[in-house]
Amino acid sequence: MNRKTLSDDALDLIAGRFKLLSEASRLKLIIALEEGERNVGELVTATDLTQANVSRHLAALTDGGILARRKEGLNVYYSIADPGIFQMCESVCGSLKKRLGEQSEAFR
Repeated sequence: MNRKTLSDDALDLIAGRFKLLSEASRLKLIIALEEGERNVGELVTATDLTQANVSRHLAALTDGGILARRKEGLNVYYSIADPGIFQMCESVCGSLKKRLGEQSEAFR
C-alpha cells in the first residue's frame, strides 16, 4: 500500500478507525479481550465500567469491525475480530514510551 496515493474515502476510513480508538474506555475493553472471548458481565468486572457504558462501547467497536460478537443463549460474547489492533497499540505505546523517556531525560 502506498500511503501517498490513498483516496479521500480511504483516508476517511482510517480517520474513523483512529476516532473509534480515541476513547479510553474502548481501549480498556480491547485490552480486557486480549486474553480471549468474554461476555458483557465479565467485561464490566474487568474494566470497572457500567454495563450501559460497556454495551455502548462494545456496539461501536463491533460496528467498526474491531470486535466480533456471538450469542449463546442469553449471553453475548465478544472477541477481537481484527488482531492487527494489538500491533497498532504496541506501536503507539512504544512510540509514547520513547517520547516520554526523552522528555524525562531533558529534565535531568
